[in-house]
Amino acid sequence: MQSKFGKIKAWFEKYEAYISTGSLLLGFAIDNLTLKRIDLPFENIVLFTYLAISAIGITLINLYDTGKLHEKLIEKTRFLLPHIVQFAFGGLFSGFFVFYSRSASFFTSWPFLVLLLVIMVGGERFKHYYLRIGFQVGVLYIALFSFSIFYIPVLTGKMGVWTFLLSGLSSLVIIALFLRFLLQIVPDVIKKNKRIIGCAVGGAFFLINIFYFANILPPIPLALKDGGIYHSLVKRDGEYWVKEERGNWNKFFSRYDVIHLSPGASLYAYSSVFAPTNLNTNIVHNWQYFDKQNDKWVSASRIIFPIVGGRDGGYRGYSWKSSLFPALWRVDVETLSGQIIGRIKFRIEISGATLQESQFRWVEGK
Repeated sequence: MQSKFGKIKAWFEKYEAYISTGSLLLGFAIDNLTLKRIDLPFENIVLFTYLAISAIGITLINLYDTGKLHEKLIEKTRFLLPHIVQFAFGGLFSGFFVFYSRSASFFTSWPFLVLLLVIMVGGERFKHYYLRIGFQVGVLYIALFSFSIFYIPVLTGKMGVWTFLLSGLSSLVIIALFLRFLLQIVPDVIKKNKRIIGCAVGGAFFLINIFYFANILPPIPLALKDGGIYHSLVKRDGEYWVKEERGNWNKFFSRYDVIHLSPGASLYAYSSVFAPTNLNTNIVHNWQYFDKQNDKWVSASRIIFPIVGGRDGGYRGYSWKSSLFPALWRVDVETLSGQIIGRIKFRIEISGATLQESQFRWVEGK
């Protein structure tokens, strides 16, 4: 007669694919709705919990498989352990994808976002690899490094190259301590796979560093909440008001907003950039135009100004530029190291006649 655990195992194996897909979709939906701010305790507790479950699951799998764990409950539920680790990694990378995608300009950061997405949705394809220590440690290290990249700036209130290097060092120390712990309890597994583990950790460290220094890595924990190009800007009672051009009905289907400009007039770039509480840094408005003759983007002006963290809607700031001419333009909102927080694209057309006031409207900046 089949035991209770046997029935659960049979049912689980029968509907395994549906359970994995359903839990992934549900987890992503919950993360997207509940993970609001990267600097709030609840969000970090959730990610810490996933990291702990992953590490504990990896430990139990290797203890059991080496014959050093004989608890009856573990023996009966051993088939669930890889799926628990898979679920924890899915929750982690789902959360990372939510946070990193909010900070990303897809045009520059898509390789890193694709990496997160592959790890997040590839659980079903990779499930057999969750039994291998090299794969387990490699994925755990990517999770640790990805977490450190935004948690260290939240802790220190600073961003920059040295903060990123500290994040990498912190992740290496933590994974080294975890491997030292495994070496004490399952020495044969670690010694046998030390080359594979070293390649997995070293490869992940090298790849993420390439992403950072090539400005592919999203500038997390910063995120562009709002941005636009306007004809004028004023501040009244602590709020910004911007003068925008009344758009055509098809503006949402165009890659570049059309800005009609009188000869000699200036334009304002307005942005709201979220930063965690106590994080103060500088950002850049990089005004660029497309040089058709040389088929490349050329920087016309770089305006640097400070932002202060803590406001849900982001720290509001602006820059302006004169001496504009007809062309494709964009304003990249960047960190000092060149990571793109967001991009505002537009096309300037010079109007021969004076623009009428009826062509504009004043709206409150977000």
